[in-house]
Amino acid sequence: MSAESAAPAEEIIPVLRVRDAAAAVPWYARLGFAQQWEHRFEPGSPLFTEAARGRVRLYLSEHEGDARPDTLVYQRVVDLDAVVAEFGVVPEEQPWGREPALTDPDGNRLRVGPARA
Repeated sequence: MSAESAAPAEEIIPVLRVRDAAAAVPWYARLGFAQQWEHRFEPGSPLFTEAARGRVRLYLSEHEGDARPDTLVYQRVVDLDAVVAEFGVVPEEQPWGREPALTDPDGNRLRVGPARA
């Protein structure tokens, strides 16, 4: 095993502002994300949670200062037709392929494109 393969993987994890993480988590589950953990500093304080789909991760935060509403995230998926069917949307035709546009319950926008080979 090389030193490079033993090193932790670097990544960027977008933080999305949500008003109600308990409502946002099931919406993201429709995209194949599963909640990994959640954190509150104390009972009744805003929730911070992670949702993951394989190696793709999102942080969903009820903390007002963590992120702004109306964020845009681009996600590439292997089965674009499954996303189109799940959300009942008509994808736009782009020069690089079909691309549905989704908006979560908090106004965050997701564009979904086909995975690259």
